[in-house]
Amino acid sequence: MPPEPVRIELRGAIAVVVFDDPERRNAMTEAMGRALTKGVARLAADPAIRAVVLTGEGVAFSAGGDLAMIEGKSRAGRAEPGQAARGRNRAFMRDFYRLFLSVRELPCPSIAAIQGAAIGAGLAVALACDLRIAAREARLGLNFAKLGIHPGMGSSWTLPRLVGPAHAAELLFSGRSVDGVEAERIGLVNRAVPRDAVLATALGLAEEIAACAPIAVRGSKRALARAYDVALDEQLDFEAEQQAICYESADLAEGLRATREKRPPRFEAC
Repeated sequence: MPPEPVRIELRGAIAVVVFDDPERRNAMTEAMGRALTKGVARLAADPAIRAVVLTGEGVAFSAGGDLAMIEGKSRAGRAEPGQAARGRNRAFMRDFYRLFLSVRELPCPSIAAIQGAAIGAGLAVALACDLRIAAREARLGLNFAKLGIHPGMGSSWTLPRLVGPAHAAELLFSGRSVDGVEAERIGLVNRAVPRDAVLATALGLAEEIAACAPIAVRGSKRALARAYDVALDEQLDFEAEQQAICYESADLAEGLRATREKRPPRFEAC
């Protein structure tokens, strides 16, 4: 039996999820997607996990989609053009997206640690995370148009929300890649750092998150996820409900006690 293409390392309240197929530069295969979905489900069910770092083994975060799979779908589509084959390919792709976008189902914040190339579907998965740390020299691009295929994996939805419509249009229409420095400048990543500092920086950010109240952090993640789709009054209702939940929690009692005692809070798993 071949090794799992995704491995999980637990570091206290932080989980590190690693795409582990370096010989293929962590190409987004169906097997990798299924392994990621399985790992995400395990982590999502564990209340002790407060942050997740997603990264790739070897020189690449992920060099993109599985070309063999894409070629197979292309052959099938050209051999039988029309609604029947198109419907099968559409259904397959929706299921395929769902595997990798399972990272969005994590109740705690996720951080993509992009130590090398993140191309096409590989970058799309990083965009699905809450935060991104990239190597200054990393290559990031959504090269779908250069390959001859429409953007996928939710990239036409996530990208403009991060960089705005003008930058998103340029990157999607041209398929060009940017380095980590430019990615930071346009808001594609939160920080660009030296390659050998990427994982440590991501873990440091994860530790900052893990030190905060887990109920408040998880509620904040839900609030941000819905903010683009609701009116201000609806968001105010959501915030008021979440604060009411926090008033009942041991987290808030500990936070107030730590503030009075001038010490760091010690939040228990929720």
